[in-house]
Amino acid sequence: MPIANAVLRIARPTDRLQEIAAMYCQGLGFERLGEFADHQGFDGVMVGHPQHGYHLEFTHHRGIRVGPAPTQDHLLVFYLPQEGEWLAGCRRMLAAGFRHVASYNPYWDNCGQTFEDLDGYRVVLQRQAWGE
Repeated sequence: MPIANAVLRIARPTDRLQEIAAMYCQGLGFERLGEFADHQGFDGVMVGHPQHGYHLEFTHHRGIRVGPAPTQDHLLVFYLPQEGEWLAGCRRMLAAGFRHVASYNPYWDNCGQTFEDLDGYRVVLQRQAWGE
């Protein structure tokens, strides 16, 4: 299978598994696609859109503390070219508990807004089409 047809899973650890999964579901309109408990000491939740070729996996290794994001430049970027969809997305992020922050790289503030989750990881909602 060519890599172009692959499904992309982005995984990261968290100390707040259920809270983070709920934030991303509410803020980005994702669904819980699956979850597991005590798989060799790991718990996890996969979130995303069932028809999209990507999803996020949040994991927690029982008994291990992960701590916050390593830098302010760890980003997930979503391109939303339609202003109404972008504005609605920004409102959902705030309602979900994300914090609106100035981007570490000021480029993202030109046409977007940056939101920080409970762990300090950031999501950018960019108000333009990808490639512009």
